[in-house]
Amino acid sequence: MRTLSNLLLAMVVTLAVAWVNPASAQSLVTTGSTTEDPGVTLPDPLTPEAANALISRLSDTQVRDLLLDQLNTQAAEDVEDEDVSQLFYHSTAGAFASITTSIERLPILFSSQAKAFSNFASFLGVDGLARTFGFLLLAVAGGIAAELLFRRITSAWLVLPKEMPENSGLAQNVILLVKRLTSEIAAVGVFVLAAYLITYYLVPPFYRPFIGTVGPLLIGLPRLAIAVSRFLMAPNNPAYRLVHATDATAKAMVFHMFWFVFLIGFSTFIVRFNAANGVPVGESRLGFWLNLGIHLYAAIVIWRYREASVMMMRGADPDVSPVEERIARAFPYFGVFVALGTWWIVNIVASTGNFALLAGSPHYKTMGLLLFAPAMDTLIRGLVRHLAPPMTGEGPIAERAYASTRRSYIRIGRVIVFGIVLITIANFWGMSPSSIASAGVGERFAGNVIEFLMILSIGYLVYEVVSLWINRKLAAEQTAAGYDPENEEMGGGDGGGAGGSRLSTVLPLILGVSRAAIIILFLLLGLGNIGIDTTPLLAGAGIVGLAIGFGAQKLVSDVVSGIFFLVDDAFRTGEYVEVDGTMGTVEKISIRSMQLRHHRGPVHTLPYGEIPKITNYSRDWVIMKLRFTVPFGTDPNKVKKIFKSIGAEMLDDPLFKDDFLQPFKSQGVLEFDDVGIVMRGKFMAKPGTQFTIRKELLTRVNKKFEEAGIDFARREVRVAIPNLDEHDKLTDDEKIAIAAAASQAAQEVVEEAPGGSKPGD
Repeated sequence: MRTLSNLLLAMVVTLAVAWVNPASAQSLVTTGSTTEDPGVTLPDPLTPEAANALISRLSDTQVRDLLLDQLNTQAAEDVEDEDVSQLFYHSTAGAFASITTSIERLPILFSSQAKAFSNFASFLGVDGLARTFGFLLLAVAGGIAAELLFRRITSAWLVLPKEMPENSGLAQNVILLVKRLTSEIAAVGVFVLAAYLITYYLVPPFYRPFIGTVGPLLIGLPRLAIAVSRFLMAPNNPAYRLVHATDATAKAMVFHMFWFVFLIGFSTFIVRFNAANGVPVGESRLGFWLNLGIHLYAAIVIWRYREASVMMMRGADPDVSPVEERIARAFPYFGVFVALGTWWIVNIVASTGNFALLAGSPHYKTMGLLLFAPAMDTLIRGLVRHLAPPMTGEGPIAERAYASTRRSYIRIGRVIVFGIVLITIANFWGMSPSSIASAGVGERFAGNVIEFLMILSIGYLVYEVVSLWINRKLAAEQTAAGYDPENEEMGGGDGGGAGGSRLSTVLPLILGVSRAAIIILFLLLGLGNIGIDTTPLLAGAGIVGLAIGFGAQKLVSDVVSGIFFLVDDAFRTGEYVEVDGTMGTVEKISIRSMQLRHHRGPVHTLPYGEIPKITNYSRDWVIMKLRFTVPFGTDPNKVKKIFKSIGAEMLDDPLFKDDFLQPFKSQGVLEFDDVGIVMRGKFMAKPGTQFTIRKELLTRVNKKFEEAGIDFARREVRVAIPNLDEHDKLTDDEKIAIAAAASQAAQEVVEEAPGGSKPGD
């Protein structure tokens, strides 16, 4: 039966029943035409008249070759259909049949195993059994002695320091752990080597196969698992622990790792033992029950320590995104699914009878690699934490950019690891470009699925790299300009704040367009790779674009106008602008519109095509003029000196000196009104700082005026009342009438004044 290795890996990755597009399936079968004339093709439509006309033009050789070509094509299509049906059968009914067969053969399981032991004992005899176990004990004792000697020599490397060195980081800890791991693996290697040498030189050849199988599978392999788990968990040294876990969890994981690998080694050993002693692999189906027990053991351990696995997956980093939190919460379910899913793959293989595919235990390797995800994720985050470039600049923008950069590096590392894991799993199941090229429809489909996932991985990697570069550039531009789009006080609460640079305005648009282009490009490449014809998609996109071009001319006008506004550098994000009476800070720009947020809160969305002109209040510099009204008789020169002293003091103040472009100074007497003398002062400052400076100026002017005995002029309304000397003789109605007349007179004066109140004020 055809090897189904590539088919099985596709099921691990896609977790679905395979299907093949008929059009793509035909393209996978290469049937070379044997006709002498390459231009000979069947007419379309093939009517009796057209067939007779074609045959009359062809020679006998051409007719025979054309017939053979059509028969070969039909046969290939029948084979493809058969492959698809076999694929579906082995994925469903075949796997169930394998389980049913194992249950049916359960009564003979123990008798078959007794048969294997009986054959082994009969073959060796009592004396042979004694010699076998004696030689086994000799090999084990010699290996242990050699290992103890090695451990004594390398004791400094096998024990971690009780206290971590000062200022030690991840690199120093990993070096110490690697030293211990290397020493422990070397110790196991010394044990195996010593046992092998004793077996080779002291044990007769007749007994060597049994002893040479027991040592590596039942002793060496579990101890290697302990060494690796101690490297990750450091159960007795929490300061060196690479995985985020409690002491109890670390010790439990080491314990279960030992027994898990021991069961795998025992399963492999007993299957080989039975096959060598007259019990074929498929007779008793002992391997099925051992394999079921191992996968159930893994699923139970994962579920029992699900909170601990969530803790390991989340890691010790407090900066965990909501998506990462959900992934961590879902990991226990994923682990159980992997444990049971790989068991189902074994049943599919068993239904085909291709037990040789499982000789290298690819299902255990696949399960172990996928369940190794928390350790790999912890390693990625640790490397990023220690290898990521330091934060550039200071302030909230730089901090947010640094956190975003770290998250991007983590995602890039995860994509790379995902690709490596995908390729490694493919190698576990014997998948390679050469094997895929010579395989059938199911295997080709499996290979296409792997390539599809690899294309998506590469696309996502490009997506993250482009996003990382643009976001870092955007943060650098915003930091250099001192613009923080999330700071509500950039505009002083009244508009007119400083905006970002020209590049920081355009980069978000470039980022959006780049991301969309990458997604579309790699998605089309991936779909084309699995056999889906993307030509109709491109044609449909062209038709939709044409329809949009005719039906949405206003949209095209908005886009083109926006391009020219950006080219002219008419506005930038963060700047305070006025568009046809609508004022606000440029909060966001898109490909067709801009959003203005008024300093009182409302957001206005303006399409570019409807903008007649833009008035920018935040470009380069701002001049603010202030009016002060003092009573008649006040010395203007005295007021000028006060303004000048205030301007000099604020230039020396470290809080304000960098914001001034020109100091605050007096502009002299502006005018006289019916209240007093109007004096004016002005200053030039950077956009966004003028309101803070104005508040400080008003406070200082009020204080200086009070110290100098200068009052601010107040509006007064005087009402002449005849016979005021006899006010004590006025009646209540006369008092009410006088008060109403005075109030009306005051209101008229206020309304006649410049900038007076309006009805409703």
